[in-house]
Amino acid sequence: MSYLLAFAPWIVYTVVPSSQWQWGALAALALTAVTLAWSFARRRPIDSLIIQLGSVLFFAAGTVLAFADPDTALHPYLPALANGWLAVISWFSLAIRRPFTLGIAKLDAPREAWRQPLFIRTNVIITLVWAIAFTLGGAMLAAARVADAGTVVVLVVQVVIFVLPMAFTVRYVAAVKRRVAQLRAQAGTAR
Repeated sequence: MSYLLAFAPWIVYTVVPSSQWQWGALAALALTAVTLAWSFARRRPIDSLIIQLGSVLFFAAGTVLAFADPDTALHPYLPALANGWLAVISWFSLAIRRPFTLGIAKLDAPREAWRQPLFIRTNVIITLVWAIAFTLGGAMLAAARVADAGTVVVLVVQVVIFVLPMAFTVRYVAAVKRRVAQLRAQAGTAR
């Protein structure tokens, strides 16, 4: 649920038709503001809001650009720029040793797990997968634009760029939890 909340504005922005991009940017900005306000009201830790904080910057700039210059030459490249911005957020969070998924994971994990090396490593790996996906997505979307590949190709790439890392996240977390349970069971029988 926390990932969906973090990426909801990007999903909204993606599904709004390109011809209505100003309204898509404005809707994504409004949704980001609402999710941030809701998160602050619930006293969510700032490290769980890295994507939302980066999103508000992107959509604020995008909304201003969209209404100030609706025919900007940047418009066709916005899907690539959006993925590029998410890649920057992801890589930056790794560079400062605060993988964006770590703060999100802490919302559902017991406090005693937060400093566990496996918990941290798991989130570094998950954030790395997201960072790679966004980087590749930005490159593929820029290439699709240069090749004038069309709306369907752009939409498919955008969906895949979210679905694959989300599926990896769910499966990887489940695999780590299974492995931890196995190790605990083995440790219990060894006594």
